[in-house]
Amino acid sequence: MKNKKLIVGTLFLSCFVFGLTGCGKEVTLKNGEKPVVTFKKGEITSDELYKDLKERYGIAALIEMLDHELFDKAYKTDDEEKEYVDSQVTQMKSQYNNDQEQFEAAIKNYLGLEDEKALRELLSLEYKRDKAINDTVKDEITDDEIQSYYDDTVIGDITAKHILISPNTTDDMTADEKEKAEKEALQKAKDIIKKLDKGEKFEDLAKKYSDDAATAENGGKLEPFNHDSGMDENFLKAAIGLEKGSYSKEPVKSTYGYHIILKEKQASKPKLKKIKDTIIETLAEKKLSSDGKVRYEALMKARENKGLEFKDDDLKKDYDEYMKNLIDNSTAQ
Repeated sequence: MKNKKLIVGTLFLSCFVFGLTGCGKEVTLKNGEKPVVTFKKGEITSDELYKDLKERYGIAALIEMLDHELFDKAYKTDDEEKEYVDSQVTQMKSQYNNDQEQFEAAIKNYLGLEDEKALRELLSLEYKRDKAINDTVKDEITDDEIQSYYDDTVIGDITAKHILISPNTTDDMTADEKEKAEKEALQKAKDIIKKLDKGEKFEDLAKKYSDDAATAENGGKLEPFNHDSGMDENFLKAAIGLEKGSYSKEPVKSTYGYHIILKEKQASKPKLKKIKDTIIETLAEKKLSSDGKVRYEALMKARENKGLEFKDDDLKKDYDEYMKNLIDNSTAQ
């Protein structure tokens, strides 16, 4: 659908669906209908035009209109949004070597948009939709969910050291060669643990053997870390399970290789009140990433929360079917 046609459809729908003012003078026929054009032997009425436009462009135009109406008011454009839109446009342009003419052609051919301005408006709307979705999901996080996450997951920051032994593999190795390198790395890590068992200093072994160049010279010392620090899940789990002052008795496998971890200390668990907002953010992100349908269900809920109510049964049916398809497709993926 070309954007020009969509704009025309949107304009007429705004007049007839929402009864906006400024859409021109109205003339009423004897049968009560209103003509939009007349000619010698007839006319086209607003009812006929509305029906045709509704069938052709109705739900697509309506959804875009109502989301602009609802979310443009709820979420005012700020610097963060501008930065997001700019970054998206810059990234898209780079795919066409920053050639504006090619970029504009791609917008029209692949997105059905008129120009860069229309693209920016669409990106702005998507940004606001995402904010509405996130806010809706966060609002539905229960106190029990928050407490459960706090009790089961929240920990104090861990301070630790590690020695990393990475398998000496290359992309052109065969599967057998890579397997051999893995076994050698694992054995080397086990041998280092034996040296620790015999009383050798962790820091000295880290400087001598660790493949983590960023920490080796400092005896393997890591910055304090927690769940949100981007640590490998296996590494984090192993570190949590260690007692203060103890080291891992078996190598810990991660995407980087094999680790020996020395846990130095762990801070006290922060109070729930202090990190409640962070927990809500985390739980919302988990829900949105774990189930694709949550996004569309939340978008429907966000619209309902702002008083969305259909006065046209056909459009309501089209809307429900449209959103159901989005939900079904997201579940199937």
